[in-house]
Amino acid sequence: EVQLQACGGGLVQAGGSLRLSCAASGFTFQDYAIGWYRQAPGKEREGVSTISRSDGRAYYADSVKGRFTISSDKTKNTVDLQMNSLKPEDTAVYYCAATRTLLSGIARPQWNDYWGKGTLVTVSS
Repeated sequence: EVQLQACGGGLVQAGGSLRLSCAASGFTFQDYAIGWYRQAPGKEREGVSTISRSDGRAYYADSVKGRFTISSDKTKNTVDLQMNSLKPEDTAVYYCAATRTLLSGIARPQWNDYWGKGTLVTVSS
């Protein structure tokens, strides 16, 4: 059974930090790129960050560059998202997702094959 389990969300004040973690199981980890997405109330789901399977580079949405860092542990099949200098506009449900698509960049949400349940991040002002 394919599972993507995201955890680490919570309530934090603006300027604070959170670390999200996504644990993958049930599929061959190295055959997929796992990325982080978020969806704020009333907004479309957007890509936040991923590590490309095509070139091994990390990609970030412009809105989080310099504040978020994605990392992968192939021995544990996990992908973490360290979020620093959080802003109220980062408030959203964060999801991790896996795609077999090879590309240099963040996959569009509809290109993902598997999704985990979200974890809520709330940043207070």
